Amino acid sequence: MAHSIDMKNYSLRTDIILDIVSEEIEEKLNRKTRKIGKTIIEEIDIDKDISETLGKKPGFYKMVGFEDVTDKDNYKEVQKAFCDVLTSMLDDCHIDKDASCLVVGLGNKKSTPDALGPDTLSHILVTRYLFALGEVENGYRNTSLIEPNVTGVTGIETFDIVNGVVKETKPDFVIVVDALASSSIDRVNKMIQISNAGIEPGSGVFNNRVELSDKTLGVPVIVIGIPTVVDAITIVSDTFQYMMKQFKYKIDTKDNSSLKLVSVLNQNYLEHKESLSPDEKENLLGLVGTLSEEEFRDLLHEVLTPINYNLMVTPKEVDFMMEKFASLIGNGINKVLHQNYNMTN
Repeated sequence: MAHSIDMKNYSLRTDIILDIVSEEIEEKLNRKTRKIGKTIIEEIDIDKDISETLGKKPGFYKMVGFEDVTDKDNYKEVQKAFCDVLTSMLDDCHIDKDASCLVVGLGNKKSTPDALGPDTLSHILVTRYLFALGEVENGYRNTSLIEPNVTGVTGIETFDIVNGVVKETKPDFVIVVDALASSSIDRVNKMIQISNAGIEPGSGVFNNRVELSDKTLGVPVIVIGIPTVVDAITIVSDTFQYMMKQFKYKIDTKDNSSLKLVSVLNQNYLEHKESLSPDEKENLLGLVGTLSEEEFRDLLHEVLTPINYNLMVTPKEVDFMMEKFASLIGNGINKVLHQNYNMTN
């Protein structure tokens, strides 16, 4: 039997609520799911009790899940779903249609996976200075933005910068856009999470700062994020689980002559419902095969973390994806904030 591992100093590198919702917790959740075309929208209301169990702030969490935004039709479908969900979040937070907004782009523009916030700001329609001049037609609201950068660059806490601007300009609510971390390969660059629970900048990569939330800023805070990075432990662990599914698929279909005519690249073993039995796992993989998924992740933590090999990884097409996501979110925010705004994408 594997020895026990003290995990009190370790935690999942994730900002995504779905990454930490177990089957046991899911039964207690008020969870709603619907679709817009192929795009899946999920909504979860985390109360105080469940919040303590999950270690996440209570509030509304809304997710837009998708497979691809590089196709023009898919892009429009995802953007429509995003606008729909963001509008519902404003309604849930009781934000008036003429309430003023400050959009905050968190992250470091020089680090592509962390550039979602700053890149999104380049698409935001700014109107605050026009309101000061009294030259704004109906259908547009008072909107401003700020790019606080990261503390390692400015030497100033992100919270201090944002809080100072909020106190000076007095927006009715704040929208924060940031790149997130996930503990699931399946969710990297494939979902948008919208929440009113606030955010601790850098929490997904163990670089926690003072949180930005309604409690700290004094106005409603809506956080929009996309998971753009995943850690090495997740990649190895997920690959191990996929490998076991592929083993079971091979075992169960080895006598299926029709599959011999199908290319290995076209055999989708993920659709195979059966799983390896405990005996099969042990026979194929030895001691490692006896570990549960959680125990295997714990072992990887013990192996990789002390030698600083638990690297944060992002897909190779991240540059292209950031352009797509920044445009999608920026124009989507404009459409939701300004009734008369016509999206250019």
